[in-house]
Amino acid sequence: MNDRVRIPLARIAHARSGDKADWVDFGLFAWNAAGYRLLEREVTAARVQAHFAAWLPGEVDCWPLPNLLALKLVLKGALQGGGARNLRLDNLGKAMAGALLRMEIEVSQTELLEAERSPKQGWWPDPGEEPA
Repeated sequence: MNDRVRIPLARIAHARSGDKADWVDFGLFAWNAAGYRLLEREVTAARVQAHFAAWLPGEVDCWPLPNLLALKLVLKGALQGGGARNLRLDNLGKAMAGALLRMEIEVSQTELLEAERSPKQGWWPDPGEEPA
């Protein structure tokens, strides 16, 4: 019996992205420690490179930031010369966080339940909850 499922990163994380010259910089943030363990194990530089392979000629660097429950990712050469030189319609790194959150990873049902049911950690309140 296979209890493994493929899920998009959006189920367990949120992301911010931006650009500088020819690089795109991502912050991929887990909602909690259970989700971070999955990100740290499943989101590697090689997997991110493969996810963006259709238009990413450069390398991907990845740094774990466990104190923030986050990964920092830098995609080198992602803008084919920079925002002003690129011929893509949306050539800015700001819009790329959504593309990263569509990347799929494989986890067990147990891991997914733990990541989705654990309380969120951070400064944001849950929907309907009053801010502290």
